[in-house]
Amino acid sequence: MKNVLWVVLGALLGFAAAKLLGRPDRDDQPVGSLDQRAREFGRTVAEAYRARESELRSAIGGAPAGTPQ
Repeated sequence: MKNVLWVVLGALLGFAAAKLLGRPDRDDQPVGSLDQRAREFGRTVAEAYRARESELRSAIGGAPAGTPQ
């Protein structure tokens, strides 16, 4: 029971801290921009993955990315 109290207290404090430290300039943005930011993040991750894969392939002398081995 004591552990449950600590978990609830921690969750409440975390929520309060997030509200107090949150960036107010994002509150008035439309929800649609969340989708746009998620897609942009996905594209960035994919580009970074392809770049790193290319670096690793060239480092080991492998075939260019996109070609079967």
